[in-house]
Amino acid sequence: MRSALYQSTVMHHRVRPFKHRFTYRVFNLLLDIDEIPALAKKSRLLSHNRFNLLSFFDKDFASGDGSSPREWVETTLQDWGYNFPVGTIDLMCFPRMFGYVFNPLSVYYIRDTDGLLRVILYEVTNTYRDRHSYLLPVAQETGTIRQTCAKNLYVSPFIGMEARYHFKLGEPGEKLAVAIREETADGNVLFAAMSGDRKPLNDKMLALMVLRHPLMTLKVIGGIHWEAFRLWRKGAKVFGHQAPPDVRVTGLRAGELDDQAIAAGR
Repeated sequence: MRSALYQSTVMHHRVRPFKHRFTYRVFNLLLDIDEIPALAKKSRLLSHNRFNLLSFFDKDFASGDGSSPREWVETTLQDWGYNFPVGTIDLMCFPRMFGYVFNPLSVYYIRDTDGLLRVILYEVTNTYRDRHSYLLPVAQETGTIRQTCAKNLYVSPFIGMEARYHFKLGEPGEKLAVAIREETADGNVLFAAMSGDRKPLNDKMLALMVLRHPLMTLKVIGGIHWEAFRLWRKGAKVFGHQAPPDVRVTGLRAGELDDQAIAAGR
């Protein structure tokens, strides 16, 4: 099977108006979404759409209504003018642990039937449980993938909505790496990154990760609020919550790839 587990480190580094940095260790899954039912049947610790020590629920992703993530991704691609035959779809995410999950960022790596990576979909969830996705094509060049888009979902109370994301990542292999630079009109505000080492996705490794990170979900959500408190204590300006956009997905339509919007291998 293609699915894997990554033992990872998350880093956030705010650079304006003052410096603030933190890191924490996690584990995340890279799931070929077509393999999820078979993975769950083989595992005693990971289930699909039912409670277990670890679980993957369709309703935690994509449309949010429990329907197939693949169907939603394929429909979204068609709506945005991407008519290539869809092959594998790999989803990088946290699993539910003891029935609870919070995924600040999930990433879909979408390939055609020839195995070529064609589109990345970034699915962002904030602490209000608002969800929004950014759909961006991959330039057909080798090397590091660089993509950019306007921010359309309220995430941090300390960064306004007039901002832009710059993504930098590679295709997952022995290493997993996703980096985000957030920029406003005044310059860079935040650097965030996740990097991990590939491990086999089996019950032995899942059990080891749970033993090492038994409160991972609480650490993620608790860490967000703790660091927000620290920023507030430092005097960071607070921006009030804004409702998510009416549309579920923003990004670039097929054929809108250009040097200003997206570049790869540079």
